[in-house]
Parts: sequence; C-alpha cells; structure tokens
Amino acid sequence: MILKLKRTPGIYLVGFMGCGKTTIGRLLAHRIGWHFADLDHDIEEAHGGTVQQIFAQHGEPHFRQLEHHALKRRIDDVERGKPSVVALGGGTFVRPDNYALLENNGVTLWLDAPFELVRRRVQADGTRPLAADPVKFRELYDTRRAGYELADHRVPIVSEDPEATIDSIVALQLFGT
Repeated sequence: MILKLKRTPGIYLVGFMGCGKTTIGRLLAHRIGWHFADLDHDIEEAHGGTVQQIFAQHGEPHFRQLEHHALKRRIDDVERGKPSVVALGGGTFVRPDNYALLENNGVTLWLDAPFELVRRRVQADGTRPLAADPVKFRELYDTRRAGYELADHRVPIVSEDPEATIDSIVALQLFGT
C-alpha cells in the first residue's frame, strides 16, 4: 500500500455526474474489503430529502455547505482508521475548500467519462438538478474538467462494465501486492 493510504486509508472518487462513482465505489470497496460511502446519500439521509429537493428548497449554496460538512465527517472517519471508498458528488472536488480537505487525506481518483456517456446516463436518470438545461450541462462538464485534473490519478472510463474500471484502479497498485 502506498504511504499516503497507510496514513489516511481513504479513496475518494471524483468526476462528473453520471460517470459511475457510486457503482464503481461500491464494487471497489467490496473488492478491497473497505467501507463504502456516498456523499450524496449521506446528505439525503441527514437532511431528510433528495439532492433534487434540497436544491429546489434551499438552493445550491446551501447544498454545497451541507456537502462540505458531510465530507469533513467522512474524512474524520478515515483519519480515525476506518478504511473507506467515498463517492463524492460531481461538484465536491472542484471547490477549493473541499480540495484542501482531500489533498492530504487519502487518494483521489478521477473517473473520466466521455461527455456522451454521462449525458446518456444522466438523461435516463432524470433526477439531476444541474442537468436540466443541455447547453449549461455541457458547459458545466467542460468547466469542471480542469478541477478534476487535480486528482491524484485519472482513470478513463472506457467501458460500460464497471469491473473493467475497477481493474484499472487495482492496476494502479495503490494497495500493494
């Protein structure tokens, strides 16, 4: 295992909405025997509503505050020795205050999915508040990529099969032999 993961055993999956962070995170955590957490799920559970409802009732700035606090709680768990794979929301990592929390508290993996793949997945989902306007959705995708590039590792999504992506992550040899 790399030294950074020995100190703080956290893997944080970053990337645009619909790239597969939750699916891949759950499967990766199962494969390596770590705990899995989804930041959006944490927020929904703590605040009794869906991300879509929180956006509609309180706005994006309020949601981002909730997200920041949820991230702090997950990092605290990791720092206390709970090895975890955490799926972050699409906008979590691109905020400087969140990036600062993550920078030295585990390893960040950017799941880099092509735009057409995320567009298709998000369209089928129908629950993403920031995907309502197709032009703004594309602009958001393009804008966030620069932030995602700060992740420790880039993992291209080249297949619909999440196991192929997990194999790519394992090939990074983050966990030793």
